[in-house]
Amino acid sequence: MSETAASPANPESAVSVGLKERIAYAAGDTACVLYFHTFSQFLFFFYTEVFGLMPAAVGLMFLVARLFDVVTDPVMGLIADRTHTRFGKFRPWLRWGIIPYMVLGPLVFFAPEFSEDGRLVYAYISYIAVMLVYSMINIPYGALMGVISPDPKEKSVLASFRFSGAYVAVFFVNLTMLKLVSLFGGGDEAVGYFRTLILYAFIAGGLLYFTFSGTQERVVPLTNDDSSIGRDFRLLFKTGPWVAICGIGMITLVGITIRNTSVLYYLKYYMGANESVITWFLTTGTLATFLGTIGTRLFEDFFGGKKPAYIGLSVAAGIVTSGFYLVSESALAALFLINFAGSFLMGPLMPLFWSMIADTADFAEWKHGRRFTGLVFSAGTTSQKFGWAIGGYTTGYILSWSGYVKNVEQVPEAVEGMKWLMSIIPSGVGLASAFAAMFYCITPKLATRIQSDLETRKKNSGG
Repeated sequence: MSETAASPANPESAVSVGLKERIAYAAGDTACVLYFHTFSQFLFFFYTEVFGLMPAAVGLMFLVARLFDVVTDPVMGLIADRTHTRFGKFRPWLRWGIIPYMVLGPLVFFAPEFSEDGRLVYAYISYIAVMLVYSMINIPYGALMGVISPDPKEKSVLASFRFSGAYVAVFFVNLTMLKLVSLFGGGDEAVGYFRTLILYAFIAGGLLYFTFSGTQERVVPLTNDDSSIGRDFRLLFKTGPWVAICGIGMITLVGITIRNTSVLYYLKYYMGANESVITWFLTTGTLATFLGTIGTRLFEDFFGGKKPAYIGLSVAAGIVTSGFYLVSESALAALFLINFAGSFLMGPLMPLFWSMIADTADFAEWKHGRRFTGLVFSAGTTSQKFGWAIGGYTTGYILSWSGYVKNVEQVPEAVEGMKWLMSIIPSGVGLASAFAAMFYCITPKLATRIQSDLETRKKNSGG
């Protein structure tokens, strides 16, 4: 069966991507990030402050869980590349994953009355299960951007819409999470978190169906089923931009995760912030990130390409982030200003990253005569998850090593650890991600040449 039976005879030139389809694509990342941001921002804090697990144990759990992704994410990419339905290769997975996604998300924040070992086992099982389903949805969703349109500029637009959708979710979670936990829990935080995630799950399910029904797959590869899995992996590791993008994704997410998982500890124990201050800190930071995301194309044009934009913004954001170390306990204005500036500069990084991955999929087809979009995008997702794991493990280790104890006045060493986790460490990681981006070789000129050559090949082959 043709993988794009619903597409027109010459889809790449006859069909344009309209506003509604761009919004439908963005809705998919809103659905994904409702979970992803909740997990990255609040799950570590929930496990230690509400569920009663030790931070080092939580950090190790995050690391172990990501080892599964090293296998499952590329496998999911391979499966998606070899899927054939009347809806395409990638869109069907969004529909198939809706129900398990909705069921498993809230279970991660369910707090059964087990022993400490029993709670840790439950955390492992529920967390690994939901991340498997997340991969089942998110990897095909990411790959979908590479087949909606062959135009590199349209991919940048789709990436901007995608991450605008993502930051809508981040904004929503930051603005509502603590308020809903208090409202639904009635003084019981565990109940509040669980019921809040049930609400998020229903929203995510509806958004995923909108993405499935509102998008199309138009890019048809020249060949796709005449190659072995082993050959696909060998070709992938010979693709220089792919190797670079894996390093970029992993390092960037290490820094983001360290800051995200430490921010609640920093605000609660160092700044002495209450629920209202924390909510507004997170929300205004999200607004700044959203504004930065909207300006992705402007930054790309200003710096002269995706690579120099990524490098310049990573360096600038790293420098600004280091300022959190210098903020005094009462300097709320400085705290909010640094957060707004740093978040704004970080806003375009993820749209640029995923747009670079889409260009890498084109580069692989151009160089090897093979298109394995799902596998390329799964590698990007895996690298980010591994960065997430390293960041979580680092946070847990430093919190435990510095003497953190939940719900008490912290010793000076613990407070110092929280300050480093919020500032110096993610700042240094940001500089490292800028260095990694220097090895990405696809320039705007090369991207245009690749697209022209691929169009010529497809015309010559009758595609």
